[in-house]
Amino acid sequence: MKLGSKQLDSSFIIAELSANHNNDFELAKETIYAMKESGADCVKLQTYTADSLSLNADTKYFEPRKEGLWKGYRPYDLYQEASMPWEWQPKLIELAESLEMVCFSSPFDFKAVDFLEELNTPAYKIASFEIQDIPLIRYVASKGKPVIMSTGIATQEDIELAVKTCREQGNDQIALLKCTSAYPTPFNEINLNVIPDMKDRFGVEVIGLSDHTMGSTVPLGAVAIGARIIEKHFVLDRSNGGVDASFSMEPQEFKHMVDSVRDLEKALGTVTYDLTEKALDSRTRGRSLFIVEDLKAGEVLTEKNIKSVRPGAGLHPKYYDEVLGKSIKKDVAKGTPLNDNLIYENT
Repeated sequence: MKLGSKQLDSSFIIAELSANHNNDFELAKETIYAMKESGADCVKLQTYTADSLSLNADTKYFEPRKEGLWKGYRPYDLYQEASMPWEWQPKLIELAESLEMVCFSSPFDFKAVDFLEELNTPAYKIASFEIQDIPLIRYVASKGKPVIMSTGIATQEDIELAVKTCREQGNDQIALLKCTSAYPTPFNEINLNVIPDMKDRFGVEVIGLSDHTMGSTVPLGAVAIGARIIEKHFVLDRSNGGVDASFSMEPQEFKHMVDSVRDLEKALGTVTYDLTEKALDSRTRGRSLFIVEDLKAGEVLTEKNIKSVRPGAGLHPKYYDEVLGKSIKKDVAKGTPLNDNLIYENT
């Protein structure tokens, strides 16, 4: 799968701006510059209005939240505060692309998809809470671009239906992100082992992680078991506040994660049993058979006068039993490597 100019040959790391712009365009720009410096491959935006997510109504379904991170907020008011002005988005996409970063967005209604199509964004992200919005997924998939779907509130049946919906539109450019919609997420609710199962179970091209834990542990574990996309919320400074700031990574934390992922990718390498140049050099210091007593010509090799020790200058230790009982051809000193030219068969 290719996302914009990036082929997914290595982990594709998304920095989610989300609501961490705090309705300040200059802060949003500064944050994107920091994302680049921190090693992100991609900036992700969100394209919605309060009306595309909720209703400005006074019934019990839309009353202030009674617990959690956004306690006291009416959903409509929360989304109004968190939404990014749409007129910013062409400028922010242009900025990201000038920094050689991919930039796309999560749309939350058809109008947002049409807007993003005008901007020719290279992919679409379906947020966890929209994975049940089959008409939206169908419309997004019909655009023929990669569709990345988070699964934070999805059952297996939800995922199957979402994937099927994309494929019915002739779009098999599907990535699924393991996600747990808890902010921040406790480690015991992550279940990273779902990642390889998802790839097999749903037969999608790419599997990844959308993570709301604190720190780098979970992203590193995900990459180690096959995740190709990592998405993390990014904030310039948590002390600035904002509706998503508390579970977002600051630049130095994000950079540490990216650097660690790149080191891990090097360590994962490929399936090979060939030795590296340095390992081959180390092999010369492995074990081999040595003479461990001064011997005269004709003496018999026994368990007392030969031994497997380092370095690897003598015969391979696998010949130990084979050479026992054979005779030495000439006088040799203790510490001499045992080689074929020193021994002969007894007659």
